[in-house]
Amino acid sequence: MSEKKRSRDAGKWFREMKSELKKVVWPTLPQVTKNTSIVMAMVIIVAVFIGIVDFALKLGVGALVSLG
Repeated sequence: MSEKKRSRDAGKWFREMKSELKKVVWPTLPQVTKNTSIVMAMVIIVAVFIGIVDFALKLGVGALVSLG
């Protein structure tokens, strides 16, 4: 592929990308804040759940080991 063709293809790609980015509907600050809060809350909930399951499994395995 010639250097000129690659340059033309790259230019076309950037023009199309710019055109597509103009169509994007960016979220407002309140939407970003709300969504971030939801994600953080879910991360905390999942972390607590995994911690509880890990602790329960640790106790269960410890009990099984002490039997043997």
